[in-house]
Amino acid sequence: MIRSAILLAFAASTSLASAAPASAPLTTISERSGFQTTGRYDEVVALCAQFQKAYPKQVRCFEFGRTPEGRPMLALAVTRTGALSAEQAKKKGVPVLLVQGGIHAGEIDGKDAGFLALRDALEGKAAAGALDKQVLLFVPVFNVDGHERFGKNNRPNQRGPVEMGWRTTAQNYNLNRDYVKADAPEMQAMLALVNAWDPLAYVDLHVTDGAKFQPDISIQVEPVHGGDEALKVAGAALQTNVMADLKAKGSDPKPYYISFAKEDDPMSGFVDSMSTPRFSTGYFLLRNRFAMLVETHSWKDYPTRVRITYNTIVSLLSQVAQHGKEWQKLTKEADARALTMAGSDFPLSYRTTFNTKTIEFPGYAYVREHSEVSGGLWTRYDESKPQMWTVPLRDEIVPELKVTAPLGGYIVPLAQAAWVGAKLKQHGVDFKVIKQDEMLAEVETFRASKTKLGTQSFEGHQTLAVEGDWSRERRAVAKGALFVPIAQPKARLVMTMLEPRGADGLLAWGEFNNAFERKEYMEDYVAEEVARDQLEANPALRAEFQKKLDTDAEFNKSPAKRLEFFAKRHASWDERYNLYPVMRTAQQY
Repeated sequence: MIRSAILLAFAASTSLASAAPASAPLTTISERSGFQTTGRYDEVVALCAQFQKAYPKQVRCFEFGRTPEGRPMLALAVTRTGALSAEQAKKKGVPVLLVQGGIHAGEIDGKDAGFLALRDALEGKAAAGALDKQVLLFVPVFNVDGHERFGKNNRPNQRGPVEMGWRTTAQNYNLNRDYVKADAPEMQAMLALVNAWDPLAYVDLHVTDGAKFQPDISIQVEPVHGGDEALKVAGAALQTNVMADLKAKGSDPKPYYISFAKEDDPMSGFVDSMSTPRFSTGYFLLRNRFAMLVETHSWKDYPTRVRITYNTIVSLLSQVAQHGKEWQKLTKEADARALTMAGSDFPLSYRTTFNTKTIEFPGYAYVREHSEVSGGLWTRYDESKPQMWTVPLRDEIVPELKVTAPLGGYIVPLAQAAWVGAKLKQHGVDFKVIKQDEMLAEVETFRASKTKLGTQSFEGHQTLAVEGDWSRERRAVAKGALFVPIAQPKARLVMTMLEPRGADGLLAWGEFNNAFERKEYMEDYVAEEVARDQLEANPALRAEFQKKLDTDAEFNKSPAKRLEFFAKRHASWDERYNLYPVMRTAQQY
């Protein structure tokens, strides 16, 4: 790749001399290569220690987890406040900004840009004074094992660096689908880090996939579309301010993910959306904290992308320095409001409406033509010919499915308590173990009227979607069951995890699939006898059966469904079949 004037300006403005000798302190392999290459993970290990050695009172390098292949997961706590541990940060009330690179380790801009921004901030060359007012918690590479699956061809739709890591972990998890289910050891380590430090804002650095166009970055923030109302206002301001800083540096940032509504069709325009909690921006609003998704454009060269990511990190440091105390107050108030969510409506999902606006979007000239290879249409871009596209944008996002929060909380039966309790602990959710002896309790139960399993494995799970509703009944609650109160700061996260119709709840990820599998059957010849006995004994049932035969053609044609009609009415029918094994309660335990 050609070193552009942009690269030269970047090097001059940040004192990043690409000709720096290999022994130069706190420089990266990327920097010394003119941002053509990126280093392996041993460079991260070395730099982490070198930063701490150079700035022992401002930097602490520490391990917060181990990967499945035994590599250390490293973070740097950077501040001039003296708060180099989570305990000190909480005691001093210092805002924490967590900046994470390499969740997709082929998209590695954040690692190299982060080290440069960190060095310049410590030297007072960027975000002057910002480290006096916050802790920067920097995770250079989240997906460490994926980073070491190094290769030249790992990102064919991305310009540079020469070699890079792999998208998924050694266990083939996509960490950017794992925030709620937390299957991966890496995610469990990250959640423990988050629980300890309670970052005010969590920044997730990526490189987008997609088409060829001129804009170089997108900045998406939550809470903006969902979450606490006051935090939505602050989140929108954060997004606006960072985008303004980037524009001042020559970028053209967009507030939505720049992906065509219809794949490979520029004229289909763009559709903004609300991320579900499997993603970072959909997850942290459930904790009443800010999250930012940063996506540089994959077809910009690596020097350009590192510069833009660097500018973003510097902007964030300045924003937290300026607004951190105010945002801390807002998040504390949001936590207090979450304690009163009982009985209120909560949106489990969101949708983008079909209200459309027309925008001018800077693209390139292109042609779409028939492909003799695929048999479909394909798009060829001419990057030498900038072109303004007039395209539709749908960006109105509204709640879709709303549920009413329980008055007391949720009860997890003893049989499920161990593993659900472990999952709740991973997220720092409060719960109690019920100490009373077994009792009958007035609860709400959910029975699925319709179930739909995913047709193939996704992230190691067979997903499940259910329809149905809650109804009241008396059920046994055993000693050792869990009570998960709704009156806690993470009330939104509690409902997301335990409501059966949420897109990223435990049920949706297939964790309760056994409850929706029929395990006991009545042989057909026995069911035939049972059906005749019921028809003879119950004229009303005979009439109901005949009506269903007359009005439901599928039922009429299915011997199995006809026999099941009677099996469901027999005392041997499994009353737990399709019963979600988590209950809601109005009581406190």
